Amino acid sequence: MSETVSGPAVPALFGQALDAVREATTRPELVLTEIPAPLGLAPHAIAMAGDVRPARHGVDSLLGTGRFVLLHDPEGPEAWGGTFRVVCFAQAPLETDIGLDPFVAGVAWSWLEDALAVRGAHYGAASGTATKVLSTGFGELAGQSDGATLELRASWTPDEDSIAASVEGWSELLCLLAGLPPTSEAVGLLPHVRAARD
Repeated sequence: MSETVSGPAVPALFGQALDAVREATTRPELVLTEIPAPLGLAPHAIAMAGDVRPARHGVDSLLGTGRFVLLHDPEGPEAWGGTFRVVCFAQAPLETDIGLDPFVAGVAWSWLEDALAVRGAHYGAASGTATKVLSTGFGELAGQSDGATLELRASWTPDEDSIAASVEGWSELLCLLAGLPPTSEAVGLLPHVRAARD
């Protein structure tokens, strides 16, 4: 992979974290690509884009797409409660009737918690939002069926030994949102997930 790590000289602790991110074991249905990390959030950062197959390089998957960013600040910002912070999102289209379910956002958040727990990730200061978007086409798009999208944005402070587990938990969440069966019986599944809008 190309070097896309932002910031000054890489400290040893972040170097270990880079290896953990790059060597994390993720599902074969997920295509991971290292991308330029956002600037200005922390002295050091690495970012990954994830797309559920099939997807062409550089094009977000119609099945599910997401981003994973690991930030590192040796000063340990008080709001983080540590020297590392994960910031990520995952989104996928849903059947409209599932998008109308008032509990679907809570289910998505529980998937993330379950996926992290199954992989043994230890973390704190978790926060996030789940957003449901319902859409109806008009004009030249009137022929499209109604659609729904679910997007989960989350952040947490992983323990230093839980970097790989954090990547793996996020990748599992992304695959679950895309409608793939869980790799663990500890994680449930929504019954109907759209492959794409008609």
